[in-house]
Amino acid sequence: MAEEFASVWTRPKRRRREQPALSQEQIVAEAIKLLDADGLEALSMRRLGAALGAVATAVYWHVANKEELMELVIDHVYGELEIAELSNSEEWRQGATDFAHSFRAMILRHPWMGSTLADVGVTYFGPNVLRMSDSMLALYEAAGFDLLEANQASTAVLAYVVGIASTEAATLSKIKRSGMSATDWMTSVWPAAEQAAEPYPRVKALYAAHSATETADNGDETFYYGLARVLDGLEARLATQR
Repeated sequence: MAEEFASVWTRPKRRRREQPALSQEQIVAEAIKLLDADGLEALSMRRLGAALGAVATAVYWHVANKEELMELVIDHVYGELEIAELSNSEEWRQGATDFAHSFRAMILRHPWMGSTLADVGVTYFGPNVLRMSDSMLALYEAAGFDLLEANQASTAVLAYVVGIASTEAATLSKIKRSGMSATDWMTSVWPAAEQAAEPYPRVKALYAAHSATETADNGDETFYYGLARVLDGLEARLATQR
């Protein structure tokens, strides 16, 4: 018999007579602060306890292990997402666009999220994650998809956003470690990139068409272009069903 899946959201809540020294909200806020500063690899229960000025038992009262901590942290971050309710079905594309921008911005604020998102939606059952999933299904149902295809449409858009934003987040983390601005970092890398591209005519021409500064600043343009093409495809699919 398969072992029952363990989650902070499904296990029975612990009870005690006295008030815990730390609240769950304090623990989650400090964990996010550490993650934003130093990344996923740097977070440990011991370091979290030290940052909170608390003994380990105070932290373990709320979470059994780092996996449960991450469930709480990820759900909290999902609460930052903006999901508008549609007043009519014709607004679905704008709603999808706004949500995609909100999701990308969330990942760029918390670059460590890029490496955790593969599990979200399968093993994360927090209220903010489920609220987001339900709202996205409603949005694509409003567009004209049935429930199963609404899920596929939402997954396709999220896959694009997560893919490109995770790459951006990894670059931001590398730039942060360098201590440079994005423009200065790109300027330092650019000569090596141009030299490496010398034997490859199309890549060489592409690099020649842009400066280091332009390349550092074109993240928004690249994101908008790809998102628009994904949504074009969904609109074309809807047109075949009418």
